[in-house]
Amino acid sequence: MTTLLQRDIQTWRDIGGLHTAEEIAHQPAIWRALAGILRKEQASLAAFLGDALSHPQQRVILTGAGSSAYVGEIVVDTLNAAWPAQIRAIATTTLLTHHELYLEADAPTLLVSFARSGDSPESLAAVELLRQVVPGARFLNITCNADGKLARQGANDSNTYNLLMPEGSCDRGFAMTSSFSSMLLAALSVLGKDVDVARLETLAQLGEDALRDWSAPVADLGSQPVQRVVYLGSGPLEALAKEAALKILELTGGRVMAMANTPLGFRHGPKSAVTTESLVILLRSSKPLARQYEDDLLQELQRDSVAQTCLTVGIGGDLSADAPAWPDAWLAPLWLLMAQQYALHQSALLQLRPDNPFAGGIVNRVVQGVTIYGHDQF
Repeated sequence: MTTLLQRDIQTWRDIGGLHTAEEIAHQPAIWRALAGILRKEQASLAAFLGDALSHPQQRVILTGAGSSAYVGEIVVDTLNAAWPAQIRAIATTTLLTHHELYLEADAPTLLVSFARSGDSPESLAAVELLRQVVPGARFLNITCNADGKLARQGANDSNTYNLLMPEGSCDRGFAMTSSFSSMLLAALSVLGKDVDVARLETLAQLGEDALRDWSAPVADLGSQPVQRVVYLGSGPLEALAKEAALKILELTGGRVMAMANTPLGFRHGPKSAVTTESLVILLRSSKPLARQYEDDLLQELQRDSVAQTCLTVGIGGDLSADAPAWPDAWLAPLWLLMAQQYALHQSALLQLRPDNPFAGGIVNRVVQGVTIYGHDQF
């Protein structure tokens, strides 16, 4: 009998979690496939981007909604530090309400949209907004769905490049898993400086090792009831903590509350949320200086003896990997494997159906009910 993340396939099917379990587990294969796609499209991508990132006046906006916005937040500082261009992460949900704070008509602008389905109303409206407000704006769509509206509307536009993620990355489950990690790695590879896509293959091997070594302890952790989960991360891992917390909220239908913060910021009020029914998960940085601060907080939490469990994931953590000393943004997909599995097991523990925890349609896989208002109406 085939075992997948500590349950057999039929069991996952019976409890409505097979899609999500498979999509978490196949991520290393998706990353390898992404390396092949990027090699094939390397020349055309380079031609589209040109030397824009080398110019200080060039603006690059990384955008998306929900998890897709967190993709931009994880990678933005690593990319911005590598180039003279001004690179910012601004969610579509912010662009649509306060575009005047971020857009200038005469500034050369590249909008990088992260989109699993490409059908979210905010993603489509953000592109249209830039077309109206910033003449000559260009668009890089990093998306998992060739049939989505975002990809289709840019297919014949010379100012648009559709970079499609590997087949299988457009998650069938409710929560973004393989779509998230593939778009994140695509952004780092395409927009990074002097990146060898062979790094994706190394990461894929590390991911396979992590899935093998962590599945049992994470399943055991996920079998224990908890009321609150706190994810903490420094630098780019703060945004990873937000994504990890969102997975808990989504897959448990909001029954387990989750929050995210930085280890240093956590003391400034948010620490008051920790109770004896709380799990605190510290995402360890690859940066030694950051780890010193993380260690101080971890020791403090252990002295307090309030949290039900404190767990560290990442370099030197309780769950670790023999990873190279890469920037945190590059290692983020590896640590996320733990958070995704944990959320999946918590969903099963609560007897929800992980592939669709919101059977009543209160929250949907592709957001619904959004009215788009014209930016010039007010």
